[in-house]
Amino acid sequence: MRFRLNMKYLCVFIIIFIIEVLIAVFVNDKFIRPYVGDILVVVLIYCFIRSFVGKEVKLLPLYIFVFAALTEVGQYFHLAKLLGLSDYKIARIIIGSTFDFKDIVCYLAGCTGLFLYEMVKRRK
Repeated sequence: MRFRLNMKYLCVFIIIFIIEVLIAVFVNDKFIRPYVGDILVVVLIYCFIRSFVGKEVKLLPLYIFVFAALTEVGQYFHLAKLLGLSDYKIARIIIGSTFDFKDIVCYLAGCTGLFLYEMVKRRK
């Protein structure tokens, strides 16, 4: 696997990261924070990986979905508590603490969008 810095993906990663922070800090609604935030997080992970991995990884959206879904399953089993990290706020934020099947659906929607993006990109 070849590593190189891709400024386009890095800039998109930074922009989405800022949006995610703004959503987490300032938005407390029943749509944007729980749904749009979860869709954006898989795009954030995708852009981060694509920032450094030069070679195209055909199944990257699938790998990201599996990672996100497993993270959500970890929340179901209270992974932060099992790892002794429940006293650390940052760990609870990263790992999460509340399981919700709707989150997995949002991850699937985001990764489906990434698959479609890659299909369009390959055709060009």
